[in-house]
Amino acid sequence: MAAGALRVPIEEVRWFYRDEDLSIDPNGMATIRQRKDALYVLDSGEFETMRFMACMGAMHWDQIDFLPVVELFKSLLPGTGSAVFELIRGLYDDQNKGGVVPKTLRYRGIPTYPSEAAFRLFGAFFAPQPLDGEDPLTAFINPSKSHLVGWLPARYPPVRYFDESQGLCLTMKNGVAQKATLVDDPAGLSYVSSIGRHVLPLDRSLRVEGNRLTLRDRETELTLPLNPDLQVRSSLPEVCPVSPVDWRTVFAQGIPGISPAEAFEAVPLFPEDDREISELAAQSFVADYLDDLGEQDREVGRLRSRAEHVLIANGDAIISTCILFDRPRDYTVNVRDFAYAQRQAQQLWIQCAEVQRWDWLQRIRMVADTYEDSPDNCGPYDLIYQWLPYDTFDSSATMRTIVTRLSQMLRQGGNAFVIGPVQLGELLTQQSRLLVHWDQSVASLPTFLMHKTILPKARVKPSLTLFRVGRL
Repeated sequence: MAAGALRVPIEEVRWFYRDEDLSIDPNGMATIRQRKDALYVLDSGEFETMRFMACMGAMHWDQIDFLPVVELFKSLLPGTGSAVFELIRGLYDDQNKGGVVPKTLRYRGIPTYPSEAAFRLFGAFFAPQPLDGEDPLTAFINPSKSHLVGWLPARYPPVRYFDESQGLCLTMKNGVAQKATLVDDPAGLSYVSSIGRHVLPLDRSLRVEGNRLTLRDRETELTLPLNPDLQVRSSLPEVCPVSPVDWRTVFAQGIPGISPAEAFEAVPLFPEDDREISELAAQSFVADYLDDLGEQDREVGRLRSRAEHVLIANGDAIISTCILFDRPRDYTVNVRDFAYAQRQAQQLWIQCAEVQRWDWLQRIRMVADTYEDSPDNCGPYDLIYQWLPYDTFDSSATMRTIVTRLSQMLRQGGNAFVIGPVQLGELLTQQSRLLVHWDQSVASLPTFLMHKTILPKARVKPSLTLFRVGRL
């Protein structure tokens, strides 16, 4: 029945579920336990304090026989995916020493999540094999064929070296430096080789000359000595022009001090038990739902696409999801958590780089939410995404102030998506200039229900509700 419902061969189901994972009580109630491996953040470097980060199908660690995709991949700290595959490749090599023919691996998962990002990660450590003349990437991203692509060990997998004295992590492949990361970097970003690239991600590059590593961030350079024992080959950078717009320019007041730890940890984490999901993490359920709704509902899609002036208030973890890339618009973003906003600004730069529309990035302004009373930040706006901070839910006066300001900033005929407690609906209807078109609890959104298929005990804040509001 499971194989039929998931439309996968029964062998795939048997791969992840054993007979002992199924139990039926005397009343006929069946319990199926899905075994998974989990990844945790160790706050102190020890297991005393750890936070759940992500999970994947349970591996057969004593005999590596398939390749996994990590679920909740947006929750991975930078470099986690590569670290997992370094372990997989290392164990695979140890277990297959002396083998005449290397074991072919295949991607397996229930359900399957094939993507280009997964293909690139697999391809760094294993080489995809042709599939009846079809391009391996084309076959892999097709969920019905992804498990048919065979993977054999790549000749030169990436290897990471750590220099604690300089706080440097250097990734090399066949003696060529690929990526460098500094532990004290407040941008939370890596530097990459320009070889084979037409665009430098976020204008950061590296080059090696002799035993010296030079890291470049736009016009700024930092040179570090390398251990001669690394035997890194010199690499002359390819001509790759700096972009016309720095990702930092979206911050109208400049970026306040962000610690390296905050920068690298700015990813949404979800508890694996029934603890309440944090405010920042819960934002993704609403943003992804509205993104899907914009494609499925003509009216919602139309009001989003027609908006010229948009305000995103207190949505620091989902800014890039709320910004459409079909044409230029003016976006004002009121920010509370600058570490998350910084990560979103970097994502926006990447999206603009893909379409080579730097003028779009120049029309995005991020400001501290204490700056919202400035005359040039009062609208009117055609569309507002307003997330009420959790610390305002117990104050009717504060929520009433936010609703009044929303009514003042929204132009006549404009629309807003407002997220707050269910009792917010009464305050919205008391505003004569506002009309509540519909409301829906966040716990009932399809995006959250999909999340619960991964973490069944997941729980959002009680009564958290999404309202669609119009200005009369």
